[in-house]
Amino acid sequence: MSPTDQTPSVQALLTVRGLQKSFGANQVLKSVDLTVARGTVLALIGPSGSGKTTVLRCLNGLEIADGGTISVVGADDARHAPVSIDFAAAHGSRAGVPKKALTNLRDQSGMVFQHYNLFPHKTVLENVMEGPVVVQRRPRAEVEAEALALLERVGLSDKRDSYPFELSGGQQQRVGIVRALALRPTLLLFDEPTSALDPELVGDVLRLIKELAAEGWTMVIVTHELEFAREVATEVAFVDGGTIVEHGDPKEMLRNPQHERTRQFLHRLLFPF
Repeated sequence: MSPTDQTPSVQALLTVRGLQKSFGANQVLKSVDLTVARGTVLALIGPSGSGKTTVLRCLNGLEIADGGTISVVGADDARHAPVSIDFAAAHGSRAGVPKKALTNLRDQSGMVFQHYNLFPHKTVLENVMEGPVVVQRRPRAEVEAEALALLERVGLSDKRDSYPFELSGGQQQRVGIVRALALRPTLLLFDEPTSALDPELVGDVLRLIKELAAEGWTMVIVTHELEFAREVATEVAFVDGGTIVEHGDPKEMLRNPQHERTRQFLHRLLFPF
C-alpha cells in the first residue's frame, strides 16, 4: 500500500500558513509556515517546549489552532477530499470548525504517538482495525485482510491476538505505525517515535520508517535523532519559540546551519557536557 503512484512529489500536499496556538497565557505557536510536497519526509527538530508536537497535533485536528490555515490537497483516487480550514474564525474552539472539514483533516493523516496510545483492552488486530472499521466505516473483511498483511510486513503476524501489555515497546510502536497505515492516509505524522524505547529497540522502528520513506510516503516527523534526520529526511525544520527558525536540506543545514540559534541548539545536542 504505497502512495508513490498518486502524483509527482513536486505537488504540495500540505500547506500551513500563520499557525498559532496558545494554552492559557502560554503562546506555544506564534506563526508557523510550512509547505510539504508529496513524497517529502520533513523532520521537525528543536528544544523541548518549542512547539513541535503542538504543530503535529494541530495538523491532525487533535488540537484546534487559534489562528492560521491548514490545507491538504487530498488524494487523486478520491479516498480523501481536499480540505482547507481557516482557524481564525474558530477562535480556538472545536465547535467553531465545520465538523465535515475537521473530519476530512483527520482523515488525511495517520498519527504515530510517542507512547504508542494503543487501546489496552483490545488485541493487536483489534487496535489496527478500530479506525478503518469504526471511523471510516470500511468493510470489516477488507480491513482485516489489509491489517493482517501489514502485521505480516512488520513481523508481528504471530502477535495478532496479543494485548499491548504482552508486547515490547518496539513491538507496540510497530503496531502503532501499522495502525496509522491501515487508515490509508495521505500524510503520516510521527511524534518522537523512538524516544520511549530502550536503545536496543530503536533500530527496528527506524528501519521501518526508512522503508516507508523509500516507498514515497509523505511524512512529518518530530525527532531528536539527528543522524536519522540526516539520513532519511528530505527536509528539516528547526522549531524554536513557536516559529520555524530555519528550514532546509538536512545534510547541509545540520552541517552548516545559517541561524545562530540553530547553531547553538545543534552544538548543545551534539556536545551536551
